[in-house]
Amino acid sequence: MDLMFNLFPIFFIIIFVIVVGSFIVAAITGVKEWSHNNGQPKLTVNARIVGKRENVTHHNHNSGDHMHHTTSTTYYVTFEVESGDRMEFAVSGNQYGMLIEGDKGKLHFQGSRYLGFERIF
Repeated sequence: MDLMFNLFPIFFIIIFVIVVGSFIVAAITGVKEWSHNNGQPKLTVNARIVGKRENVTHHNHNSGDHMHHTTSTTYYVTFEVESGDRMEFAVSGNQYGMLIEGDKGKLHFQGSRYLGFERIF
């Protein structure tokens, strides 16, 4: 029993370092992607929408005696450009609802950042 009390601070520190380290790595990765995208030119290319998907995540939160659940949805659209290459972008829920597979138009993007899509009729 005494050994368990001696190991608890070590386990607590290890878990704390892992959690804080994960947040730091995520922040650095996000800043690097943001910076990379800002350094890229804004491009407009002819494209066709070839796919749509949603990623729903569920979160459980425990606050005292109460447990509550939240969900969040990230929307993705895949575009195919004239060369046959495909690019997938995260889009807002409003954009996702307005875009239809098979639509053709002008895709606007900067690096991995989706800027918009103008449908050609």
